[in-house]
Amino acid sequence: MRKPWQKALGVSAMVGAVLGGLVSGCGSPNSSQESSAASASVKSADVKGKVVTLYFGSYSVTQQIYEQKLFPMFQKYWKQKTGQTVRFQASFDASGAEATAIANGLPVDVAALSLESDIDKIQKAGLITHNWKDTPTHGMVTDSIVAIAVRKGNPKHIETWADLAKPGVIVDLPNPATSGGAKWDINAIYYATLRHGSASEAKSLLAAIVKNVQVLDKSGEASMTTFVNGVGDACVSYENEILEKSNHLKTFDEVIPSSTMLIENPIALVDKNADAHGDRQVAQAFINWLEGPDAQRVFMQYGFRPVNPSLKAEAEKQFKTPADLFTAADVGGWSSINKTLYGQNGIWNQVLEGR
Repeated sequence: MRKPWQKALGVSAMVGAVLGGLVSGCGSPNSSQESSAASASVKSADVKGKVVTLYFGSYSVTQQIYEQKLFPMFQKYWKQKTGQTVRFQASFDASGAEATAIANGLPVDVAALSLESDIDKIQKAGLITHNWKDTPTHGMVTDSIVAIAVRKGNPKHIETWADLAKPGVIVDLPNPATSGGAKWDINAIYYATLRHGSASEAKSLLAAIVKNVQVLDKSGEASMTTFVNGVGDACVSYENEILEKSNHLKTFDEVIPSSTMLIENPIALVDKNADAHGDRQVAQAFINWLEGPDAQRVFMQYGFRPVNPSLKAEAEKQFKTPADLFTAADVGGWSSINKTLYGQNGIWNQVLEGR
């Protein structure tokens, strides 16, 4: 049975140890982010000395960054700002599975998932009652792109999506039935081909690549683990996951196809749960803080592209921009994507049937 809470974090000696290990680029948790959380601040006289537990859910590849960096930073920031102690109860799973668990009753206050449609699933369950996209970042907390991890020196000479269909190339890819990352991966392959060719060419290439996949893993993290463990010639994944697991390209390489998709990862306050727990103010403050420059710089250290516009110049120095970087909106939006690719008679199921 799946345990509802995979990890519980409180204010402990661990916090000091982790904070001591933060790299200098993070900035002070009590500096520039003060203004970004102001709208959700709590009067320190009302909360001083009190403890609040914040229930958080996210997709599996983000577990390390939240547990080792962001939770401790916010705990320190909020303690200094209000005198209130925040404890985190956190659940991490493949994004689709996490969204389903929340919709079915996992009592998460803040959901930071892989796909807009995963947040929509929670909203359709009646748990999110506000317009979660009505924020300065349009409801997004991180960006990335779909890229390809390859062995050091790129021995299979993989440069394009079409190269993943070559005979003898073993591809690691997660399953879109459980993984939000998998949908981004498949979207990038299909729509990059469609933007420069026909629908039949896009479907044929996707089918040819899937034939080179030995196992469809449960999550993007699982596929990357498969690759890191020496199985496969290429892994289609988030750029941030590739950069982190390769120790910033020291152990294996990254290929960015000339046409690929911008990954936009949403975050939302789950109204019904936060109100039931009485922690709406700190939950909203945590979301605002995550969108601020200090937290965004930590995300950048893990290979994510920032959503905060004040970091645009820094991002341009750190990340390459492919010639044709398109968004979900550019290809019709998630409703159209899900119907075309992942519906009952969608292209993905057709591809699997012919595998």
